[in-house]
Amino acid sequence: MKTALLRLFVRSLSLLPLPALRGMGRAAGWLLYRVPNRERETARVNLRLCFPGMEEKEREVLLRACLRETATTVLEMPAVWYGRTGTWLERMEADDARQEIRALLDRGRGLIVAMPHLGNFELSAHFFGDLARATGLYRPPRKAGLESVMLEGRSRPGQNRMVATDRRGVRELHQALSRGEIVVILPDQQPKAQRGGTGVFAPFFGVPALTMTLVSRFARKHGAPVYFIGFLRQKGSAKYRVVGLEGDAAIGGEDPEAAAAALNAGVEALVRMAPEQYQWTYRRFEKQPDGTNPYRQGS
Repeated sequence: MKTALLRLFVRSLSLLPLPALRGMGRAAGWLLYRVPNRERETARVNLRLCFPGMEEKEREVLLRACLRETATTVLEMPAVWYGRTGTWLERMEADDARQEIRALLDRGRGLIVAMPHLGNFELSAHFFGDLARATGLYRPPRKAGLESVMLEGRSRPGQNRMVATDRRGVRELHQALSRGEIVVILPDQQPKAQRGGTGVFAPFFGVPALTMTLVSRFARKHGAPVYFIGFLRQKGSAKYRVVGLEGDAAIGGEDPEAAAAALNAGVEALVRMAPEQYQWTYRRFEKQPDGTNPYRQGS
């Protein structure tokens, strides 16, 4: 029953026009900034850690923008999941990214796409579904019922497949790279030990961050290039600018710490293009080498 109601709610949101969804996102972001909540305080801590040289007033402006953009991304998701691929492709300014990806695929080693939580990353389903066969790795959501709704939307364009963060999913990614295909991984999530994930500490905006080694292992084993990508909302427009850059070859190196540092450097370079559109509400630095937790008062 709950899943059916959730699906009905998501489908109802998907029917709203994009300007209405963005207006709702701005309103939700304003509310998130005004009312005490975990997301606001997490983002505030992250911005303080990552931009220590920024004036406090400037960081608060960035915080308000971040909450607004994050809320907008969430509200846009149903429209992206259930919208026509052709409609969303028309909204993307992506010629450069397409050319770069095709050139990397032509090397015949497959392609690892590292897609941080920047802009509306859900657009990737339409983008890659139109471009080439892609297999995406996802972490099952905590909310019961949301997983089936999410997978339904992300798999609609046809060529995309989604696999969970478990041994079977990792095996399928290896197989996809062996076939010379695209695999898509969110590189800015802390690895979960209980799911078999492994990680090392590496700097992200100068702050130690527990970083996955999965991307590095794939790159090293298959000799596959890494490409960072983001889908940025354009201010005052219904368009999205698809930005990307090829990762440093060090991501596939033998030294896990150096590889993780190169991975985080690629994410950071992309985030600096539009820091207000990054998901700063995620507790990226919850685990620290000295055991402290910056999100706890008194840590």
